[in-house]
Amino acid sequence: MSLQRNNGTDLELGFDPARPDWLPSFLVIGAVKSATTWVLEQLQANPAIYMPDPEPHYFSSEYHRGEDYYRGFFASEGAAGRLRGEKSADYLAHPKAPARVAAMLHGARLVVQFRNPIERAYSDYKMLYRRGTIRGAPEEYLTSLDDNPHPRFLNDGLYAAHLRRWLDHFPEEQIHSFLFDDVRRRPQRVIEAISAHIGVAPVFDAGEPAKRANDSSERFLPLPVRRALSPLKTVVAPLRGTRWFEATRGVFASEIAYPPLSQPLWLRLRDFYADDVGALGKMLNRDLSSWLEDRDEARALADGPPPGYGLTSLDSSHL
Repeated sequence: MSLQRNNGTDLELGFDPARPDWLPSFLVIGAVKSATTWVLEQLQANPAIYMPDPEPHYFSSEYHRGEDYYRGFFASEGAAGRLRGEKSADYLAHPKAPARVAAMLHGARLVVQFRNPIERAYSDYKMLYRRGTIRGAPEEYLTSLDDNPHPRFLNDGLYAAHLRRWLDHFPEEQIHSFLFDDVRRRPQRVIEAISAHIGVAPVFDAGEPAKRANDSSERFLPLPVRRALSPLKTVVAPLRGTRWFEATRGVFASEIAYPPLSQPLWLRLRDFYADDVGALGKMLNRDLSSWLEDRDEARALADGPPPGYGLTSLDSSHL
């Protein structure tokens, strides 16, 4: 089974001309910590596409807020005449999202990306660690799903199980998949394939990978300062990247010392994900054995990411 599909049309997908024109035509559904924000920003560089900056999470955690809440994300005048889409990276793993999306957007094009689940779990752990949500070692959260206060670290990487739920509601031709490794090696081709899948001419922003590289080696303000300044995010956002702002920030910012992922824990995670990785490889018709290769992953992850990991944790919470 291959989910590398593209070049379809709304008519082929059963497009309903009576559907409200504000509804999105495509969704980027995850996985979390797999370069979804990089994809969002690349697609936002295309003048033919409109995507809101924040993740609506409508079909996952915010479904109770109703359709008016969701419509608000696409009410901008800038959306008129453009292909609408959205990105909510938690949709992939949410058990109710596939049925909810299918009920409202049965003809939508879906975009899903997969990353080595061990790297994804540790990256997700680091994100919550630097936010101060968790303070314990990786062993407290990445050892088992039993009695785990943050099961998403492990559960979100069970890609084959999650993808099966989506295939229960959507045909293969509506789902385009690719790997995080593809983004690192051939970023322009990734955007070209996504653009073909959703039905627009591609636009690639070659400078985007260099503009925001929020990886484990980035310097951050102390956590109490970030929390105090959090209400000012929207005010500060336009100033990011300016010489004086970055110079001022650099005086106080420092790298975060993350607890390392030990080799024994890496081996345990490899065993945890082995069956699901094998199943996903068959579903995508791709060789994913490199995700489970026996190597000193602990050292690689503890020392910092290899070149290209600036495409990983591109979230905008690093004030």
